[in-house]
Amino acid sequence: MDLYKSACEIKDEIIAHRRYLHKNAEAGLNLPLTVEYIKKVLTDYGIRYSKCGHGIVAEIGHGSPVVLLRADMDALPMKELSGEAFASGSDSAAHTCGHDMHAAMLLGASRLLSQAEHELCGTARLMFEPGEELLSGCLDMMDSGLLKGDVAAAFALHTAAGQVPIGTVMYNAGGVMMFSADNFTVNIKGKGGHGAYAGLTADPVRAAVRIYDFLSTLTASEGDPVCRASISIGYFHSGSAGNVIPETALIKGSLRTDGGKNREHLKLRMEEAILLIAELSACSAELVFDASVPPLVCNSDLTLCAAKYFTELGIPGLTFVEDITAAASEDFARIAERLPSVYMYLSAGFDGDDGKYVAHDPRVKFNEEACSMGAAMYAQFAIRTLQDLEH
Repeated sequence: MDLYKSACEIKDEIIAHRRYLHKNAEAGLNLPLTVEYIKKVLTDYGIRYSKCGHGIVAEIGHGSPVVLLRADMDALPMKELSGEAFASGSDSAAHTCGHDMHAAMLLGASRLLSQAEHELCGTARLMFEPGEELLSGCLDMMDSGLLKGDVAAAFALHTAAGQVPIGTVMYNAGGVMMFSADNFTVNIKGKGGHGAYAGLTADPVRAAVRIYDFLSTLTASEGDPVCRASISIGYFHSGSAGNVIPETALIKGSLRTDGGKNREHLKLRMEEAILLIAELSACSAELVFDASVPPLVCNSDLTLCAAKYFTELGIPGLTFVEDITAAASEDFARIAERLPSVYMYLSAGFDGDDGKYVAHDPRVKFNEEACSMGAAMYAQFAIRTLQDLEH
C-alpha cells in the first residue's frame, strides 16, 4: 500500500477533522466534545476503541507485539487571535500548540491502518491523550492500563510552527531531546490592610516580587555550568484593589532542565530561598511542585530505523535534521522511560508572514499541508516496526 499517496487522497478529510477539533478547542483532562468527536470518527471507520482514563485507545490488528502511536488532543487555556476562519469558539481554550493537528493525523492514520490491517504483524494501539499540557495525561492513561500487554515500541509526532520549511523532520537519536519539567506553585501568605498604613501589614506582593527576582537569576547563579536549565514564571497574581494590601499572593511557573543532579539541586535551592525570603518579609510561603516529567530520551536504534522508514514513503522534499534538543517538555517522556520510543518534530511552518509566530502564541498558524505527511508517518511506523519485530 502506498501510504503517502493514500494519505493525500484523504487529506481533505484529515483537515476537516483538524478544523472541527480546532474550532471546538478544550483544555485540560476533561475534553467531552473532543472525545465524542474522536469516538464518532472511529465508529464511522469501523475501528474498535475504549475509554482509557480521560482519553481514548483504539486498536487495529490482532495479537502481539503491540506498537503504540500517541497523539495529544488538548488545547491551551488561552484566547486565540490567529484570525483563522475556523478559530476556536472559546475565549478560554485554543489549539496554539498543534495538538488538533496531531489528533487529526492519528485519525487519518487509523483509516490508513484499517485499510492495511492485513499488513500488520501484530497490533497498532492508538492513544488519544488529554491533559498533555498539564503533564498529567500520560499518567492518567497509564494508570488505566494503557501499556497492558506486549507493548514493544511507541511513537509520537509533534508539529512545529514558525518558518521551518514544510516537510522538515527533526529528531535526536543520541541524547536528551526535550527537557524535564517541574511545574510549581508558590503560595505566599501575609497580613493585609489599608494601603496608607503599609507599616501595619506584611505585604505578600513585596515578598512575591523578591521571590520572582531570586528565581529569575537562580539558574545563572547556581546551575551547573555544563548543564542547561531555565525557570519561567507565567502567572503572578495578588489583590483586587490598588489601595488594599492583600492577604495572599500566588506565583506559578516551571523549572526545566536537561536532567541529572542539577535538577534536584535547583529544586532544593528554590525551596530554601522561597521560605527564607518570605520569612524576611514577615510572611510565610509554601512551594508545591504540581506536576513533573523527566527529560525525554528516545531509543537510538529505533529512532534511526524510524527515519529510514519515513524515507520509504516518498514524501517530496522530506528533510531530516538530527540532534535536536528543545527546552520545552513533553509527558511522552514517561512512556519513553518504560519502553523503546521515538519522538519527532514535523514542521507545519510557512515561508511568509503566516510563519511569524510559534507555538503557544495566540496568533500562531499551522500549515495543513503537513496533515497527510503526519498521517502517513504514523501508519508507516506501526507497519514497519511490527514487520521488523516479527523478524
